[in-house]
Amino acid sequence: MNKKTTPVATAGTVKQRRVRSIALVATAMLLVGSGGAYAYWSTTGSGSGKATNGPSNGSLVLIAHLADGLTPGASVPVTYSATNAGTSSLRVGTIAQTGTTNAPGCDFADNFTIASTVSSNTRVMGTPANQTAVDETVAGTSTLMFLDTAENQDACKGAIVTLDLTSN
Repeated sequence: MNKKTTPVATAGTVKQRRVRSIALVATAMLLVGSGGAYAYWSTTGSGSGKATNGPSNGSLVLIAHLADGLTPGASVPVTYSATNAGTSSLRVGTIAQTGTTNAPGCDFADNFTIASTVSSNTRVMGTPANQTAVDETVAGTSTLMFLDTAENQDACKGAIVTLDLTSN
């Protein structure tokens, strides 16, 4: 006897396979499409930002360099230097100076002469952040003269001459 056998559907009917295929394709499209789809509205915008500069970068230190051993009628060159411990450059415009001595009876104005101002116009570089070295910059020169007067100048023997400096 011949028995007619019916094939066993392992994956369902053709209709079920088609529905499953469509569902898989639709799910794949949703997954792929959701990562790349963006919606936006166009608009305009504006804004600003601000910062306050430092109120000061410190000040310069001015130094007068002159030789010892000045005697009546002689002169010595004076060299001025400046140091800047700040981080940005500063400028020495004009150096103003006054002199004094430490000896009673040895008045600076009566015994010495030097220009009251020295034009410099020197840029003194700042020290970069995280560095401690401060270099001296030559900021000008002048001459200090010990006058040879008709007066007794013994009070000036061994006196210390000090030049007080300011700049603008």
